Amino acid sequence: MDEDDLTGTSKELTQRIEELQKKHEELSREYESSDKSSYLKTELKKLKKETQELKKELTRLKKPPLLVGLVKELLPEDKAVIESSTGPDFIVNVADFLPGRELKPGTRVALNKQTLSVVEVLPPPVDPDIMGAEVVESPQLSYDDIGGLREQKREVKETIEEPLLRPGKYKGRGIDPPKAVLLVGPPGTGKTMMAKAVANTTNATFIKLVGSELVQKYIGEGARMVRELFEMAREKSPSIIFIDELDSVATKRQERATSGDREVQRTMMQLLSELDGFSPLGDVKIIGATNRPKLLDRALLRPGRFDRIIETPKPGFEERKAIFDIHMQDMESVEDIDVSMLANRTEEASGADIKAICTEAGMFSIRKDKDKIDRQDFYDAIDKVLGDSPQRKIKKEVMYA
Repeated sequence: MDEDDLTGTSKELTQRIEELQKKHEELSREYESSDKSSYLKTELKKLKKETQELKKELTRLKKPPLLVGLVKELLPEDKAVIESSTGPDFIVNVADFLPGRELKPGTRVALNKQTLSVVEVLPPPVDPDIMGAEVVESPQLSYDDIGGLREQKREVKETIEEPLLRPGKYKGRGIDPPKAVLLVGPPGTGKTMMAKAVANTTNATFIKLVGSELVQKYIGEGARMVRELFEMAREKSPSIIFIDELDSVATKRQERATSGDREVQRTMMQLLSELDGFSPLGDVKIIGATNRPKLLDRALLRPGRFDRIIETPKPGFEERKAIFDIHMQDMESVEDIDVSMLANRTEEASGADIKAICTEAGMFSIRKDKDKIDRQDFYDAIDKVLGDSPQRKIKKEVMYA
């Protein structure tokens, strides 16, 4: 708000306060000359409250702006060395009402513009991308919506959910529960769906981030984002951090590397430190996902960081039947179709492929203007999604390169 806007707002508030005070005086006189009705008494209370609020707002708007500084060193006699946002360092006084334990080197503070004394402790800055990574509304997806992967679901529950919901079980055995799990498998096999199911079944804060978002242009920015990510997770604990496409930020370190590779490595080293460093994670759990595990640095995969590596393979025959059943139960006007035949025809399909087949079958039925989705629609969809067309060959080369 510039000076003209502030002056205009102050005038409006002052005028409104004067009007309310006049009305208050009129009602007071009327109230005194009347039989002290409850209506007038209520109106007087409302006017008095509104006047007080407007006066408070006017006082707040008239306050001078504050400068932002950073504590560099604490000195005796309630003084501190402050690095101001304007450039130079100052030795300033610290307000008596500020608890000394809140001030330490690196703390952000607000400075009075005239005296430069410290008047307020500010929260540490958090990158907007990190703040936006928190999932506010849980995905409407449960473990029952994931076909197969029975053993994988059990391991994820043991590693992520159980320690948060029933920590006493692990303390009673004298062990520390695993803190991180890595989901590994080809594209479309349910890694991200597993993370969504965890987000839906726990009351913990769920923070989702794609690994590529941690790769930044400037030196140190990626490491800072990782640090802020874990700081926010600790503040909002119990919490779960899900890092998708982990290979984009945790590739193997090489002796010869470009400046871009070195920045990715700095980000990864900060991630290693957060996973198993001096600062305890507490009630913070981590889920990583990748379809290219061979690219990951070995330091990331050792016990103590990603304690469990869970493989999500392509579904077998029974798993494919279960996935077809899950997707077909939401489809209307489907003929009585033998799911076993569809599972036999989709030997190389992933869970995502099967979902695409069901969608394409519905599209074929709509195109032919049928009343129901029949067996032939599914066969046509299988040929389209899994057939040896040039598009499918290009898709395979991209997926498994």
